[in-house]
Amino acid sequence: MRILFVTSNRLGDAILSTGLLDHLIRTHPDAAITVVCGPVAEGVFARMPNRERTIVLQKRPHGRHWLPLWAETVTTRWDLVVDIRASALSWLVPTRRRAVMRRAKGHKTAQLAAILGLVPPPLPVAWTAAADEARAGALLPADCPLVALAPTANWGPKIWPVERFAALFRALAAGPLPNAVPVVFAGPGEAERALAAPLLAALPEAIDLVGRLSLPEVAACLGRAAIFVGNDSGLMHMAAAAGAPTLGLFGPTNAAEYGPAGRRARAVLAGSARMEDLTVAAVMEAALQILTPA
Repeated sequence: MRILFVTSNRLGDAILSTGLLDHLIRTHPDAAITVVCGPVAEGVFARMPNRERTIVLQKRPHGRHWLPLWAETVTTRWDLVVDIRASALSWLVPTRRRAVMRRAKGHKTAQLAAILGLVPPPLPVAWTAAADEARAGALLPADCPLVALAPTANWGPKIWPVERFAALFRALAAGPLPNAVPVVFAGPGEAERALAAPLLAALPEAIDLVGRLSLPEVAACLGRAAIFVGNDSGLMHMAAAAGAPTLGLFGPTNAAEYGPAGRRARAVLAGSARMEDLTVAAVMEAALQILTPA
């Protein structure tokens, strides 16, 4: 069986789509899957089982990126095309069956699950390899709780004040997570490092993993965290997919649609569009709840 899976250019949406892929892999264990995604999201699928190929879609003006993609895929007779972008491509390649995203309400995982008629929605997953786990083991101590902090986002109004991240860590280390070590995550590039720098300065004991890891290595490190706290971002979705107890901090964006999806994940709401209205006390209360075993 050959499956063409067209997913997002954006990191967060691509991670959320991994639940669908995990379902397809478990349902069709012999399938050969080709994934189409943007360059930022390529690493999400690097360790995916059953991956035959990843086609990286480089965006071009006026939609000119779709023609080369069509040329790469039209000569294959697909058994299933899954298209979360609802592009024309899914109707222009030969396939026995196609499943195309339609507009819907609800959390993004529920919208994606509706493509294949799945209830309940499958949760996102994070794929890693032994080398990624070994790198995480070399970078992170194993004898103390790790507090993963992600202080950046792709839009300024989504960012919780840095001093509150620092205050939250100190409260966790003084309370439910004694001897905790902060681990700071952010994406690659100078802009992300500049956004993370004030938190690294405020927590000089922090392990600095800003822009230093591949996405599978990030997932392996996040999977070792006692708790993750971060703004609405791709890293937040990666933490939830990796199985870390995850708190996503929300103000101007829609948590009902884009909150973190995981077995131990929840959104903490500012109560307004201003992240400044989200208090350390409110996040700490949510942290205590998620750290308490059911």
